[in-house]
Amino acid sequence: MSARLEDAGDRLIVWNGNTHKRGALSPELYACIIKACETAQDGRIKSIILTSEGPFFCAGGDLNVLINRKKMPEDARRTAIEGLHDVIRAMRACPVPIIASVEGGAAGAGLSIALACDVVVAAKGAKFVAAYVKAGLVPDGGLTAHLARALPRQLAMEMCLLAQPVLAERMHALGAVNAITDEGGAMEQARIFADRFAAGPRDAQRAIRKMVAAAYDVTEAEQLDHERDAMAVATGAPEAAEGIAAFLEKRRPNYS
Repeated sequence: MSARLEDAGDRLIVWNGNTHKRGALSPELYACIIKACETAQDGRIKSIILTSEGPFFCAGGDLNVLINRKKMPEDARRTAIEGLHDVIRAMRACPVPIIASVEGGAAGAGLSIALACDVVVAAKGAKFVAAYVKAGLVPDGGLTAHLARALPRQLAMEMCLLAQPVLAERMHALGAVNAITDEGGAMEQARIFADRFAAGPRDAQRAIRKMVAAAYDVTEAEQLDHERDAMAVATGAPEAAEGIAAFLEKRRPNYS
């Protein structure tokens, strides 16, 4: 099985099972991620974790598939690429936080998927590689947008133009990775993040995800309007009533 979706109560876990190909992308992985994002519309789900059953998070596109794709008309190739882009769109539209648990590393479109997550946890020594140029290809899956937002321009260029691997420790120092763990510990840390999201106010989290995503593409004046409207809604919601009361009463809020 190249991918499977686990329902773990208040979270969903997408397991990349394509271990014999270092977690290369597969239609089954695409389907599991999209299904997880759709299922997360259920108020029961508080987060999604993307991880691998093997020692490497995701090696990106299968080069054998890309060789066959070369024979296709350009329009058909565009349609095939949209399969990956539909995954990224689903992740961006997802109502709950998505956590990447990265062991070993993430390469090519695997890096695109990791950086499309809201939180990235990586084991020490994991390598992040924009590997496309080594095969005479260019990034897809929103990778250039993700790198440009997360890293200095010069490092993004180095990664894309030279396929220079960057260790998780450096990505963490630059703010593109949220937490570093010992090897084999990324999933445990991802679950800790999931626990924290589960204890938080779901509607406020959903609004914050939308606001942060929009902030990259609008003017400051437009973002101020978004924040005003979202805050006006949040202030009158039950979550704010509980959160404010808990703060004043010096107790933990209960958002269940």
